[in-house]
Amino acid sequence: MPEVIFNGPAGRLEGRYHHSPHPRPPLALILHPHPVYGGTMNNRVVYEIYYAFQRKGFSVLRFNFRGVGRSQGQFDSGVGELSDAASALDWLQLNNPNASECWIAGFSFGSWVALQLLMRRPELVSFIAVSPPANMFDFGFLAPCPSSGLIIHGDDDQVAPRPAVQKLLERLQSQKAITVDFTEITGANHFYEDQLPDLARTVEGYIEKRRAAKADG
Repeated sequence: MPEVIFNGPAGRLEGRYHHSPHPRPPLALILHPHPVYGGTMNNRVVYEIYYAFQRKGFSVLRFNFRGVGRSQGQFDSGVGELSDAASALDWLQLNNPNASECWIAGFSFGSWVALQLLMRRPELVSFIAVSPPANMFDFGFLAPCPSSGLIIHGDDDQVAPRPAVQKLLERLQSQKAITVDFTEITGANHFYEDQLPDLARTVEGYIEKRRAAKADG
């Protein structure tokens, strides 16, 4: 899990990167929760998602948004963070020129940024959004959502409550040509404190499902 430093729009960005030994690996970029409330790339949910992708053979990158840890710059209310994520994806692709496909995943605030990047980068073929805070941020830009993906939610989430997430899910599931799956983890709060293994299994299971569908298709 080597530390990496790469250039972003506001200066250097700090990350952790696993390079897959496969000759044409899939790629995954993982985005962390809200910087103002202590979100970093070392958040346990982000950590579990990162290793789930690593176990499935991906080259995978997680990094600190501007102003977090050793990343330069300062919080920019999501606008700069989206630019940071785009730079991180550029770096990931540059270091994997023969990649077979690209995924993006994010937790909470990170899922909001991740889905915005999904709209801008057609090479992103799938997403995983963990606890999207649809009650706090506008997800109306997903019109239409360009790729299939998975939303994960805890049934005891008091930060991003079920009704707002359900409304987002229903809007996405009504769109044609994509499929958005939904998994609710029993007993999990917003931070999945006692359900991190369940979260990791859910991520890995979805990756396996998409691979099986691709092989059959």
